[in-house]
Amino acid sequence: MDTIFALATAQGKAGVSIIRISGQAAHDLVKLFAEPLPKARVATLRNLKHEHEIIDQAFVIRFDKPFSYTGENMIELQCHGSIAVIAKLFKLLTEKYGFRLAEPGEFTRRALENGRLDLMQIEGLADLIDAETEIQRRQAQRSLSGVLGKYVEDWRTKLIRSIALIEATLDFSDEEVPVNVTPEVDKLICCVVKDISCHLSNAKVSERIRNGFEVAIIGPPNVGKSTLVNFLAGRDAVITSEFAGTTRDVIEVKMDLNGLPVTILDTAGLRESNEVIENIGIERAKERADLADLRIFLSDTMNPSVPLKSSDIWVKPKADQRQKKADAISGITGEGISELLNQITKILSTRTQSTGLITRERHFNAIKIAFDVLTKSLVSLSEGPEQYEFVAEDLRLAIRSLESLIGRIDTEDFLNDIFSSFCLGK
Repeated sequence: MDTIFALATAQGKAGVSIIRISGQAAHDLVKLFAEPLPKARVATLRNLKHEHEIIDQAFVIRFDKPFSYTGENMIELQCHGSIAVIAKLFKLLTEKYGFRLAEPGEFTRRALENGRLDLMQIEGLADLIDAETEIQRRQAQRSLSGVLGKYVEDWRTKLIRSIALIEATLDFSDEEVPVNVTPEVDKLICCVVKDISCHLSNAKVSERIRNGFEVAIIGPPNVGKSTLVNFLAGRDAVITSEFAGTTRDVIEVKMDLNGLPVTILDTAGLRESNEVIENIGIERAKERADLADLRIFLSDTMNPSVPLKSSDIWVKPKADQRQKKADAISGITGEGISELLNQITKILSTRTQSTGLITRERHFNAIKIAFDVLTKSLVSLSEGPEQYEFVAEDLRLAIRSLESLIGRIDTEDFLNDIFSSFCLGK
């Protein structure tokens, strides 16, 4: 494979820039240092030279395969973040050493191909890079640590054992079967099905942590929904007006509530209207609110067309104009908003306690296929040895579906999509 290189830090001027080089010829850079390579994993100060001219002074870190990020020989140059220095080094790496500029995500792809990371760990790394809140960081770190991959490997081991038992029985089809393997196979499959069921049941919360919870603010026109959203956003994110029906579409504002990623939805005011466009906005408001994780009703009275759920929060508007301020808030003065945010945070935090390890739709689909096939295999297994061939085929299908999670089978269709989201230095 080509020896590749890329800038692992941001483009432009900086105090320090890091260039990563990976491949069989990476250690040939000893010529650039004009000195022996440093000890592995020890940052060593070196003069970077070309034809007796010092280009820069940098820390050089050497990694030997397979104990590197990519599983190949690697060099990291921590040099000054000068545009001229980086341009000179890139020119030397290309023209003098014949190295190639890496494609987006190519370092991480090589880590997958060399067994340093599995596919779910790589997705966890992408989530870690994109994490904006503390709880997203923690969830991404769990994925990166390979916890779900360990579960998959355990399930795979149990299913392979089940196939081995079934196949051994099939080999004795014309002879007396030495042992009844059904009880052991049934126990192994049931154990896997039980584990998978727990992960599937918690998948929605994990996905919400990754993409953010949605909290919809609904109520009649001119009660202060948009004013409240602007207060929460700390800016004029939504147009406010004394005229009813100003908000026609759903407006989204992202927030970090005590580490929870939350998207606040400002919706059209609920009322009877003769305007076609406003009625479309009202219907969208109802639909989006029904799909939200939490609804906040801002009104003095309830709208009969939108029944109150037990999980909803009901608060009264315009606390700044009321004598009795209990259960009321104001987007102008901020009265009652701290209490409202604490209530939202408490409700959503309680839901995150049941978070699982399935964070993407791809994970859910692959594990759901395995779950359905294994459930079917238990039915066939209960019908006796005559169905063993069907059981074995179901087990193979379940294993293939689980292996797609960690990248053990051909996953080219979504590999390119995953790696293209990485920067060049990853």
